Amino acid sequence: MTTIRSVAIIGAGQMGAGIAQAVAVGGYQVLLYDAAADRVPQAQAAIAASLARQVDRGLVDQAAADAALSRIVPASSPAAAARADLVIEAAVEDEAVKKSILAELVPHLGPHTLLASNTSSISITRLASATDRPDRFIGLHFMKPAPVMKLVEIVRGIATSADTYETAVAFAESLGKTTTNSEDFPAFIVNRILVPMINEAIYTLYEGVGNVASIDKALKLGANHPMGPLELADFMGLDVVLAIMNVLHEGLADTKYRPCPLLVKYVEAGWLGRKSGRGFYDYSGDTPAPTR
Repeated sequence: MTTIRSVAIIGAGQMGAGIAQAVAVGGYQVLLYDAAADRVPQAQAAIAASLARQVDRGLVDQAAADAALSRIVPASSPAAAARADLVIEAAVEDEAVKKSILAELVPHLGPHTLLASNTSSISITRLASATDRPDRFIGLHFMKPAPVMKLVEIVRGIATSADTYETAVAFAESLGKTTTNSEDFPAFIVNRILVPMINEAIYTLYEGVGNVASIDKALKLGANHPMGPLELADFMGLDVVLAIMNVLHEGLADTKYRPCPLLVKYVEAGWLGRKSGRGFYDYSGDTPAPTR
């Protein structure tokens, strides 16, 4: 198998920062790059705060937290990031954006560098086609929040080699993760099941069957879910939920995957959930308050 010592994360948003933390805690050198230069120091600060919370809870000792932070180094350019043994793209869930990033990376990659995408729904085969190494391209779908969630979905494209797959599984397991294998179908396994459920909860709100509080309470207490579907939608980001529903609707051509009009309206309004301060809940106060 390919030996991985260093990992570059392209995209320093919530997912990119979370993956960087998980990888650094796993003992790897991390290069963190984002086209918006201010996001990398913001991500480093968020990672430091997250590790401090884990130290307080006794999940990580202070020495391990300090060592993990020291392993995360900003990359000044895609060319600098491309020097890693494994490059993980963790940009916004938009196929055109992801392909553009991959095409920019390709000229700078070493011959043995592996490429992965953290996409939660987009075809790995199509993304791989934007590169010069579809055999060394794979989907590594970390769950949010990446430092805490145990699962990584491994998704092979049509050309992904056995060596790339075995290396990806070994890498994920070295981080203390459990892997599951998914075929390259729209939204893979987790989001193929989870996001349509969230969309149905939004339809339930849209049609007046229940309000935000009653829908979330019903699923938490009636189905033993740790978070209600609307609370979870806000946590994921309503723009991400909509992007996944659009991939399912377009990719499978089935009306059961039609995004709820209320979801579309919220995204158009910029009400994206926790990250924007408002979604199905208003986060401006001490306690999130339902908006409907």
